Amino acid sequence: MRDIGFDGKVAIITGAGGGLGRSHALELARRGARVVVNDLGGSIDGTGASLGPAALVVDEIKALGGDAVANTDSVATPAGGAAIVQSAIDAFGRVDIVVNNAGILRDKAFHNMEPDLLEPVLDVHLKGAFYVTRAAWITMREQNYGRVVNTSSNSGLLGNFGQSNYGAAKMGLVGLTRVLAIEGAKFNIKVNAIAPIAFTRMTEGLMGDLGAKLKPELVTPIVAWLCHEDCPVTGEVYSAGGGVIARFFVGLTQGYVNPDLTVEDVRDHFEQIRDETGYVVPRNNSDELRKVFRQLG
Repeated sequence: MRDIGFDGKVAIITGAGGGLGRSHALELARRGARVVVNDLGGSIDGTGASLGPAALVVDEIKALGGDAVANTDSVATPAGGAAIVQSAIDAFGRVDIVVNNAGILRDKAFHNMEPDLLEPVLDVHLKGAFYVTRAAWITMREQNYGRVVNTSSNSGLLGNFGQSNYGAAKMGLVGLTRVLAIEGAKFNIKVNAIAPIAFTRMTEGLMGDLGAKLKPELVTPIVAWLCHEDCPVTGEVYSAGGGVIARFFVGLTQGYVNPDLTVEDVRDHFEQIRDETGYVVPRNNSDELRKVFRQLG
């Protein structure tokens, strides 16, 4: 079988000045993509800015014989998202791929979570993905082609202490992914998400001895595949870490049926409601409604 390549494709990768984003940018460039390396160049909490990280990755790509430009606009505003996409149009004339990877952390237990810790995290992770993708979406629709990969997290899918802001943003990205997959289907735009486990600047305090096994480079292969024109899926979420790739999905139990349902019925049949035996995986809300109508006869 032929190698996976991205010749002729233009990719925007946000937060690509280090860690996962850098790994994604280098791999796509190595395989022929022209890349916009976006990174604000700030600290982990989102403060500050610098051209340095993005420029260094561009230098690495050019040293490999690839083509890339640096961009330091913030993903967290509509103007910033538009400017990032415009930089791809100006440099390369098109945009085929968006990898929403930019992120910050402002962790705190929920009872201490103030607006100044919540809003910037939502702005970068959730709104940032929205703004960058929205700006690229018009071009993708017009050219009848696009690939988008959103970076979610198991903190959103499963929860994690001290990350109510981050978890809410990351689960919000799953919802965004699902909606865009539906809206993009007839325009050959596929939108998927990853929930990575990797040793990066943002996670180095959490990984301990496992860090050495959780290289960002072991997350990048699933990202590259989801970015490729041959990728067969859309609207899905993949866990990736240490060379292990698995799919996260929403499962729906068979549940309990009673057209005359009361609170007491819910109490008395709660274990049946929760029983995972015979669960289904609905692709969309229509699938769920069809299941409900079948059960109601």
